[in-house]
Amino acid sequence: MNTAIHVKGLCKQYNDFGLNQVDLIVPTGTIVGFVGENGAGKTTTLKAILGAIHPDSGTIQVLGNSILTPAEKAQIGVVFEDSFFYETLTAKQINTIMASIQPNWDSTEFFRLIQGFQLPTQKTIKDMSKGMRMKIRLATALAHHPKLLILDEATNGLDPVVRGEVLDFLRDYIQNETNSVLISSHITSDLEKIADSIAYIHQGRMLFQMDTVTLLEHYGIVRCSESQLAQIPQSIKVATRKNSITCETLVSDAAQVRQILPDAAIDRASIDEIMQFYAGRDKL
Repeated sequence: MNTAIHVKGLCKQYNDFGLNQVDLIVPTGTIVGFVGENGAGKTTTLKAILGAIHPDSGTIQVLGNSILTPAEKAQIGVVFEDSFFYETLTAKQINTIMASIQPNWDSTEFFRLIQGFQLPTQKTIKDMSKGMRMKIRLATALAHHPKLLILDEATNGLDPVVRGEVLDFLRDYIQNETNSVLISSHITSDLEKIADSIAYIHQGRMLFQMDTVTLLEHYGIVRCSESQLAQIPQSIKVATRKNSITCETLVSDAAQVRQILPDAAIDRASIDEIMQFYAGRDKL
């Protein structure tokens, strides 16, 4: 199996929003970062992948299958930002409940993760910090040894220390080359550190999916005069912001611009900046 997730031509139309021909691939053994503005279609895409909503058209294969059996669904671990347990539960009680409903549940693994995350077993969820709640959701998602982990804004609102711990854990998880991760996040600096590729969805359309290193090497922000800007091929200009002195342009091939304009200032573009320019061109 070469792909953990393969989405092709996914369409889903609502009254005021729709997914339009969305393609997405999560190669086995990789971490894919899924980015986009609020309302761009990330969560809708993830719900379609998980079978929570039915697409109007397109194909979705997860772990090599178009239709998942209960046993195959048990190979997927899911953590959504708004997923929760009853606040009166403790880790011990969660273990008891999950052991009764999850066929592959491994209590030993669950408590190993709980200990690794330095979580108390008797404290109720309502008495835990946001970071601790996130960790207990991760432990629950992973205690049945899934091959695929899907995270939707799971690190949103966490402090840098806890986010760092989660990122380190994902790095360890992916060391098993049969494991795969699809993670959506607004904290794109985290994705720059761990994601093998970045998929960017904008207004229901997938604009690109690129290897992270290639993306960060190829895109750049050029600061130059209007006369210099005119020398840059239109095909590599994404969007331009102009002020009274200079033009600031996102280009998809910084190396080509360096050859054309060797004296121009060209800075590396972060994922955040790439998204801002793409979103901004809708208003031009």
